[in-house]
Amino acid sequence: MELSSVFDQFIQGLRQTGWLEFIAVLSGIASVWFSRKENILVYPVGLINTTIYIYLSMKGHLFGEASVNVYYTVVSVYGWIIWSKKDQEKHRPLLQVTRSNTKEWMQQLLFFTGFYLVIFAALTWLKQSFAPEAIPWADAFASATAYTGMWLMARKKAESWIWWIATNIASIPLYFIKGYVFTSVQFVVLLLLAIAGLISWQKKANHASS
Repeated sequence: MELSSVFDQFIQGLRQTGWLEFIAVLSGIASVWFSRKENILVYPVGLINTTIYIYLSMKGHLFGEASVNVYYTVVSVYGWIIWSKKDQEKHRPLLQVTRSNTKEWMQQLLFFTGFYLVIFAALTWLKQSFAPEAIPWADAFASATAYTGMWLMARKKAESWIWWIATNIASIPLYFIKGYVFTSVQFVVLLLLAIAGLISWQKKANHASS
């Protein structure tokens, strides 16, 4: 595809962006901004984003991404609860940003691999049965990395941002191909925020361990 053709598709896609997608994109960017700042508002704002994207992902035959947003919704409630707990003596959140040890890294990789295989198998079946527009390998990768990143973020692990970076890189072309151009732009912004988030949380983890 020529660059001019991609640009024309980009402009046309922006013009066709619906109000639901617009709200979802803005709330998604705001949610990641709050998570980078370790602000509890990441969860209520994020719930607006995930609820809308469940609908949009189903509409675009991105069933893996739809499952991710259902998962996001559940884990957001969990994360909201544990992020809200305070240390009454020190007057700060009980849960602090930390790094993963070797055992936790192995658990993350197994977690990702397990979800990838399950989602890929399910999407391959859906593609053959009634969703020929599905893209199993790409959707499964974006979904499995997002599953992993969301769980780690709820536990305030600095490595969650590495998984978010992978998710964003995979999601940019995935949503662009499906016609959700404004959403693909969102993932470009989220990629930059994820890089900044990784740097910020690594500093916080270093401070916590010193």
